Amino acid sequence: MGAHGARPTAGVEPHCGRQRNLALYSRASKTVPSMPYRTLDIAGAAHYLHLSQAEVEQLVKDQEIPCHRHGDRVVFRRNEIDAWASQRILSLEGRRLAEYHRRSSEGTSAMLQDSKIMPELIRCDHIAPELPAKTKASVLREMTLIAERTGRVYDRKGLLESLEEREALCSTGLPGGLALLHPRHHDPYLFESPFLLIGRTTQQIPFGAPDGRGTDLFFLLCCPDDRLHLHALARLCVMVQKTGLLETLRAAPDADSMLSAVFQSEEEVLAALAAKA
Repeated sequence: MGAHGARPTAGVEPHCGRQRNLALYSRASKTVPSMPYRTLDIAGAAHYLHLSQAEVEQLVKDQEIPCHRHGDRVVFRRNEIDAWASQRILSLEGRRLAEYHRRSSEGTSAMLQDSKIMPELIRCDHIAPELPAKTKASVLREMTLIAERTGRVYDRKGLLESLEEREALCSTGLPGGLALLHPRHHDPYLFESPFLLIGRTTQQIPFGAPDGRGTDLFFLLCCPDDRLHLHALARLCVMVQKTGLLETLRAAPDADSMLSAVFQSEEEVLAALAAKA
């Protein structure tokens, strides 16, 4: 991927401008409210996870997905499969990730006015090029403080606790020095609308990445709608794996050029997706 300059590419709105279709996202979030203990059947789970019913049935047969049996019925607790799905997406690579991203793009197309979602989620004041954190705990605290300043968080303490719960399940640190932070639950009382933050520390921090290396780039994704959360998580994973986003973010001199890199990376991913359609 070519180097990204500080100036936005054609078709990208001014970096510190308002988000474009936030109201649409808010309406989509209300169509399927987040209910931690709501149960789904196989068809509902397949729709929620952007999978086919046959795939979900096979996952049940192979005991690879958390589920419960009520007589002959198989049911899924929404909070359990959301945690499972988030971790599964983080572990996907190559063709499996590309296929899942294609399906999640199709599955959320009716909710979204535009296939681009990054301009909906992030702006330059969501980015901290010099995140003042030196430990895992301080990263979570600092990122929630930035989240609170977006004006979209109802309960900063609750968000921090949910992030800590998610990290206790399994670290969101990934190979390559990146962590994709997200809360354990997507309860609407935590935040009113979706957003993405990026923090860049001046030194690598032990964060539990599977390659054993430190982490210096931290994304925080918060989305009240669970299906949109899974789609956005898949989009970010593809951007990280298929473009030079991480290298560009590390080299970027300021928040504005970091934001430009995010937008350009998503455009490259969408161009590749359209080429395969």
